[in-house]
Amino acid sequence: MALKGGWRFAVRFEDMFPSGCAMSADALVSKVTDFEKKGKADDQDIDKQTNLRVWSVRVIDLDPDLEGRSREVVVKISAPVQPVPPVGAFQPVEFEGLTVTPWVNDKGRQQYSIRATGMRAPRSAGEVRAAEGKPAAKAGA
Repeated sequence: MALKGGWRFAVRFEDMFPSGCAMSADALVSKVTDFEKKGKADDQDIDKQTNLRVWSVRVIDLDPDLEGRSREVVVKISAPVQPVPPVGAFQPVEFEGLTVTPWVNDKGRQQYSIRATGMRAPRSAGEVRAAEGKPAAKAGA
């Protein structure tokens, strides 16, 4: 099989979070601990593919179709320094360089590990269209 375990699939932010996402109540970016290094001076996890430090941030998926399921998602960000949230708690945020890795938990339920290369304040509709190489929307359209 060409795909090995731990494969990261690239995904657009708009596809992963079609209704957007917002920083959770604590609005913190925290280091991810490598438990094999626990107790050492530098116990932070290092991304095996990029060799960058791994940070995590909890966000709320704003998809109204989630209903009773958990809306809170953890996104791991690989970056040389701790990312600074562009917004405060309960404010929309977007992620750059998103990838997902599917896995099955111990209860046989499909899960996804979500990773990113950065985060930013949400772009306007015009900025999204420009980034996709589309012409600006016409007034009144």
